[in-house]
Amino acid sequence: MITLITGGARSGKSTFAEAMLEGKDDVTYIATSQVFDEEMEDRVKKHKSRRPKEWKTWESPFELKNCPYKNGNYLVDCLTLFTSNHLFKVLKDGDHVSPSMQEEIEENIKNEIFQICQEARRSKANLILVTNEVGSSIVPDNHISRVFRDIQGRINQYSGSLADKVYLVVCGQGVLIKQ
Repeated sequence: MITLITGGARSGKSTFAEAMLEGKDDVTYIATSQVFDEEMEDRVKKHKSRRPKEWKTWESPFELKNCPYKNGNYLVDCLTLFTSNHLFKVLKDGDHVSPSMQEEIEENIKNEIFQICQEARRSKANLILVTNEVGSSIVPDNHISRVFRDIQGRINQYSGSLADKVYLVVCGQGVLIKQ
């Protein structure tokens, strides 16, 4: 079973995803964040403190496939940071992402998502993907933000097409939008 959970920032997506796995010990949490400052360090600590000690964590900002842990349940948190990591890895210190670079970033991310979904289906594992809904806001005023929004929007559509179920989380409440 592949489940996509989407919603706005601070909507309760991660908590909702974690609650879906409550009581399960065979969980691998695939963390895509990178810690560059105190704020992110604090966020990571809060996420870790919520998780049961039995859950394994694989910190992987650039790869979803080839997870070293074999469990019945996987939680990827989150595809938005995963996309951001890939974008800024390619961007480096630049301020422009060409259309061909955008396509390359998007294809690399889609490939990672496809492969982890294929592995979950093959092994009959439960896979939960968490992502931010980025299309419900204003159009960003700068190139990099628009590129990110566009790539993430297409990644979300792709992930939703692969998922068996999709939930939209608003105010901590999940609404099933695909079954």
